[in-house]
Amino acid sequence: MNSMNVEEKLLFWVGAFTVASLVLWVLYKLLSGFRIWVLGNGMLIYPNLGKWAVVTGATDGIGKSYAEELARRGFALMLISRSQDKLDDVARLLKEQYNVETGTIAVDFGRSDIYEKIEAGLAGLEIGVLVNNVGVSYPYPEYYLNIPDLDNFITNMVNVNITSVCQMTRLVLPRMAERSKGVVLNISSASGMYPLPLLTVYSSTKAFVDFFSRGLQEEYRRQGVIIQSVLPFFVVTKMTRIRKPTLDKPTPDRYVLAELATVGLQSQTNGYFPHAVMGWLTTKLVPIDLVIFFGARMNRLQRTGYLNRRKMREQKNGDALKNGDTLKNGDALKND
Repeated sequence: MNSMNVEEKLLFWVGAFTVASLVLWVLYKLLSGFRIWVLGNGMLIYPNLGKWAVVTGATDGIGKSYAEELARRGFALMLISRSQDKLDDVARLLKEQYNVETGTIAVDFGRSDIYEKIEAGLAGLEIGVLVNNVGVSYPYPEYYLNIPDLDNFITNMVNVNITSVCQMTRLVLPRMAERSKGVVLNISSASGMYPLPLLTVYSSTKAFVDFFSRGLQEEYRRQGVIIQSVLPFFVVTKMTRIRKPTLDKPTPDRYVLAELATVGLQSQTNGYFPHAVMGWLTTKLVPIDLVIFFGARMNRLQRTGYLNRRKMREQKNGDALKNGDTLKNGDALKND
């Protein structure tokens, strides 16, 4: 009898401890979520970090929205992208709307010989924020060996998506570490959270950005520098070809405003609450093999749709050329 009582008491306390631990864990997660997604950390990103913010890929989409929001907060902006005309347009917009100092550096991040020019352009600037946003993806989902001009495709994607992050961080991080303050935001992608077939090279480069950021954060957090990995799902941009915003597909402005509130609270973030829910579902709840399977299935469908549309355009253009030749021949016969 005594033995049974002891066993029952032991089971009771084990069960009570388990339930209490689960309740505390859920409570902690709820409070953490409230702290991040409701209260946020909106007062961190201001020019007390440093006068200048540097944004790569600053003329469109998320990069442009970062530039505008940082200018609204009072940062002077150094904009870096490929097109000087577009850079001038954005710089003019920021000056007119926010009355901030701006600078531009026009370079092609697909090249590897551009960083001396960038280093010269950044010389002497007190940089508080670096946004490594520039990136390139596939024109359409495709099997690896079927990618047109594969050799140059690999070189360009590695240079734009990986080399740019490493080199820009190399140029900016030393002075941040010396001053013991600064923020580096590396824009990865939810595609880097797991393999994404038919976008395999892109997905892999974004996984690199995520690992690079999280590793550097541990290396330099004790020196007062924040390095954050940002992994958005779909946002309304030219790269995603999404035109209409929805709850889970925000505009770049809405996404950036939400993401900046997570800086200092999360070293790895999806940046936007609906995206965080999607990230939790696809990494914690759904088996990885199932995520890969459905990712491949979605991209195969997109590939088929793209190739069918391209074929129809080519046929239409071919028919138009034939009709044009027929008309020319008919006019020639009439003239004869």
